[in-house]
Amino acid sequence: MLRRLCALVAGAVVSGFAFLLVTGQYSNDGPVLLRLSGDHGLHAGDLFVLAGWAVAVLALLALVAMPARRPGSELPPRG
Repeated sequence: MLRRLCALVAGAVVSGFAFLLVTGQYSNDGPVLLRLSGDHGLHAGDLFVLAGWAVAVLALLALVAMPARRPGSELPPRG
């Protein structure tokens, strides 16, 4: 169950980012928090993107860190 949830979270975040890349629009860029150059900077809306990226990476790390299932381990106990 946790594996599926992690995969679903990572897939949803990646799909959302792909949509933003294709449309080229954010719902709200927000004010510039950190100016990197004359016409580039870190906007408040970018924090949403960074948070989504972090959630997706943590979900993928959880998938990798989970022990592998052994065949037959899903069978209910006999008794």
